[in-house]
Amino acid sequence: MMLRDYFSFHIKGNLAYPLLVYGVCFHCAFCSYNPRLTLKQDDALLLYNRNYSHTVLFHQKGSKSLIVGGINQLLHFDVDSRQIVENFTLNPRCVEGSCENVVTVIERFENYTFVCGTNGEQPQCWKLFPRESNKSTEGVDGTGISPHTGSQNVLSLVADGDLYAAAPLYSDGTLLQFRRKAGKRTSVWMYDQWVSEPTFISSFLAQRKNDSLNEKIYVLFREKNSDTSPEADPWISRVARVCKVDEGGPKQLLQNIWTSFLKARLVCGIPRESLYFNRLQDIFIQHADDWRDSRVYALFSSSWNSTAVCIYSLAELDDVFEHSSFKGYSEAIPIPRPGTCVKQSNFIPISTLQIIKDHPEMKDWIQPIQKETPFFTSNKNFTKIAVDRVQASDDNLHNVLLLATDNGVILKILEDGSKAFIISETHLCNGSAPVHSMKLDSEKRKLFVGYPGQISILDLQRCEDYNASCEECVLSRDPYCAWTEQGCTSQTRGGIQNIADGLTKVCHRKSGGRFTREVKQSLTAPLRIQHSVHTGIPFYLSCPVDSNHATYKWEHNQTSIPCKQTQSECLLLIPAMTNGMYGDYKCTSHELDYTRTVREYRVEWRMENGAFKLRAQNWLMATFVTSAFYLRSL
Repeated sequence: MMLRDYFSFHIKGNLAYPLLVYGVCFHCAFCSYNPRLTLKQDDALLLYNRNYSHTVLFHQKGSKSLIVGGINQLLHFDVDSRQIVENFTLNPRCVEGSCENVVTVIERFENYTFVCGTNGEQPQCWKLFPRESNKSTEGVDGTGISPHTGSQNVLSLVADGDLYAAAPLYSDGTLLQFRRKAGKRTSVWMYDQWVSEPTFISSFLAQRKNDSLNEKIYVLFREKNSDTSPEADPWISRVARVCKVDEGGPKQLLQNIWTSFLKARLVCGIPRESLYFNRLQDIFIQHADDWRDSRVYALFSSSWNSTAVCIYSLAELDDVFEHSSFKGYSEAIPIPRPGTCVKQSNFIPISTLQIIKDHPEMKDWIQPIQKETPFFTSNKNFTKIAVDRVQASDDNLHNVLLLATDNGVILKILEDGSKAFIISETHLCNGSAPVHSMKLDSEKRKLFVGYPGQISILDLQRCEDYNASCEECVLSRDPYCAWTEQGCTSQTRGGIQNIADGLTKVCHRKSGGRFTREVKQSLTAPLRIQHSVHTGIPFYLSCPVDSNHATYKWEHNQTSIPCKQTQSECLLLIPAMTNGMYGDYKCTSHELDYTRTVREYRVEWRMENGAFKLRAQNWLMATFVTSAFYLRSL
């Protein structure tokens, strides 16, 4: 029997049985979720001196400070030293019920840090001044800014000198609205009937250069679906819009209530299959110099336990509010059109305000840029999203999505036009704890990740993960990294990259008078291992799987043998050693245009020892049988 046929017959028929020995699972070749690299980070923790359950993070881009809110405490970290530099104690004043002060809001407002908490179910806020100011902490009423308990919904935004917030007015969680609560403009709130059992996700101000009058605040949320049919999802995702200059209507209608409030359905799905991801989970806004070029990245979940990312143009999103008809309204649209920003909102005609009050929903839906299918889908449960913009060595800009799962994994995805290229998945040192909060610092290229009891700092420029060779660096398609004379580094200017398709032929081109391909070439030399094995003994060879996008195989006596690939290893099972199976073995990987030898073995004949051979055969066969029965029972 030919060696290839022997392996095909014995290995394919018993695909599962070696796996229990290695304690790993097969890689799913049919899943769309296929990160190129699987990484682990065990360090880069902020240093706590106690078990601290945090609830909210606050970080300003480029700052050395990270402020962490928890229960009865506020910690100020220096992110460079990872040490606590200041600790604020915020003990609640309890009368009855819960006696915890869960910090729910941290914002930089005016000249102080504005912090709010549940305060024993009596929401309270504090103005925290820098130590050098010699000002004492001031307390203010937190009703409508902080919820009454840590489990209730909360949202806050500081924009153009005003504080906006969404929190329940009452302890039972009712009257949850988006309001302007403090600042230089009048406090305004929502009409009760505009939303139904909302969960507010995020809000942002879209600034318009030289047109501040028409600047809008966008609020993203999900609410109870008015369609109660059995096939309808109980929740639906929305975008609402209000004018920044809105100060409420006249006394007779919408006084101290938004006069510009409009809402529209936010769609993410596969229309041809009538499948929609209706439960908005998180959003990230990528602002541009021209507000029309800004993009909204939205993370959704579904009733069938899948998640998706859809990307929206802010110009197209805003166009729905500007031109759609109003749901439930068929008469002539008055002037000014409902939702138009005016200098004095209390002079808006009643006819316009009446439509805002009774028919604020747009008839048209807000569609993503990619309308036929989401940008990314997965059967994993993602909870947070951030998007960084990275300049590559050719000066082109690339978007990198960072997604967090409910079991402590960070996905790094290159936005390759309409396709998602998964650069890596990184397992944090928190085991399998869910990610509760995430803050991106695009200047420091750091991602702050919070989960129960701990916070990690993920370096987005982990170029050492691809430092084996120029080819490995290029194959990564990681815009943060390029191949230079120092290896794969974050110094991308002048370095070798191929973000477009990852082909490694760029490593063979002369750059700046040198062949940079030869730098650190010794790191790619394969490991060579020698074994002496008795005749008739079952035997394994293995080599590590570095890239999930590569194809691995074994070569022996000019014969190619497919490998049995687990999540981390390429296995070769020799059921029983015979004379033709001794010699040299080579494990190779092939990815795009790059082939390399990963590991080499020399298997030599060893003089037989009857007792040892019998024990080895019995042990290995018992393992095979146990493995086969175990895996077939799954």
